[in-house]
Amino acid sequence: MELGRTMSTSLETLLTLDELSESLKVSKSSLYKMAQAGRIPGTKIGKHWRFHKQTIDQWIDGNSQKCKKLGNG
Repeated sequence: MELGRTMSTSLETLLTLDELSESLKVSKSSLYKMAQAGRIPGTKIGKHWRFHKQTIDQWIDGNSQKCKKLGNG
């Protein structure tokens, strides 16, 4: 049963392109281009992009740290 709970929790944290766009206040077309280019972590399932919330949070934190090191943040 633990596996099912873990899988369910993992699936609950998947964001669609629309949800991520709204959350990050970035246009869907920009996110789509970033995902295709590998500039934002995502997974393509069929024709649709999905994003793990935790991975996106880590990606944002990592980019924030890079900006601070460069003196941009």
